[in-house]
Amino acid sequence: MTSLLWLKAFHVIFMVAWFAGIFYLPRLFVNHAETDNKDISEHFKGMERRLLYFVTPFAIFTIVLGLAMIFLYGHAWFVQSTWLHIKITLVIFLVAYHLYCFKLVKDFREDKNTRSGKFYRLFNEIPVLILFAVIILAYVKPF
Repeated sequence: MTSLLWLKAFHVIFMVAWFAGIFYLPRLFVNHAETDNKDISEHFKGMERRLLYFVTPFAIFTIVLGLAMIFLYGHAWFVQSTWLHIKITLVIFLVAYHLYCFKLVKDFREDKNTRSGKFYRLFNEIPVLILFAVIILAYVKPF
């Protein structure tokens, strides 16, 4: 039981670190999309790349520890946990979002961004909504 509590603690720690990066990266995109200054644009390119590569291991650790918990809880628990199936679906969407950020970083790096700061402000809300849903599912278990 103690090992499961440690897994849960580190799962949440890595999840918080992942979300911190995933919240900040689109804010960099907003500022990058709205600047016309070449030097500032180059600075944002470095920041975006470093941040994305810094938070990616947190995403991986979050997922690995989540899968480890599912394994420890067992098949019967997994099958009966509808809330968990919904949570996993949301995590899959978040992973897709994260992977899409690699494309966006590449577009900015190659000066091919065509989106406005307003788009990135809206884009930034997606992980917020996923976080709310995941927390409610994990702690309230409404299903």
